[in-house]
Amino acid sequence: MPKVVSNTTPIISLLKLNQLDLLRRLYQQIQIPYAVYHEVEAGKAKGFYKDLSAVNWIEIVEIKDKQAVKYLLDLDAGEAEAIILASEINADLIILDEKLGRYYARNADLRVTGTIGVLIKAKTVGLISELKPLLNELTDKDVWISEKLKNEILKIVGEN
Repeated sequence: MPKVVSNTTPIISLLKLNQLDLLRRLYQQIQIPYAVYHEVEAGKAKGFYKDLSAVNWIEIVEIKDKQAVKYLLDLDAGEAEAIILASEINADLIILDEKLGRYYARNADLRVTGTIGVLIKAKTVGLISELKPLLNELTDKDVWISEKLKNEILKIVGEN
């Protein structure tokens, strides 16, 4: 089973699409640091909210090196802890959307994907039949994706 760590934004994006289970179907289990859990908890009033502590395939993990967070001050707590956790457990993959977080993760020699990468993989392995409606739904629900990027993604998955 691959060791996969996720940041907050991909989880929230998949919750907005009612597709969080794609993570279980693709990776069996994911791990999140407590900071990510708390960031999701901060959105309890949102219509898409889900208590991640009640999801049996999501493991909420405390990072060991709490001092390391201070070296990633320009990242939010969830991103910083996700990168630290992924490094600590020698993760096979980290799911991060934010550009600066991805930069730090790559510099830590972590393999990185994002929400769109998860959706592309789900389409490739047949877990979802069409990506275009999901991309449109994300943008309708305040997730910014440029039209150029949407078109490139749809071309990759043969939906152009």
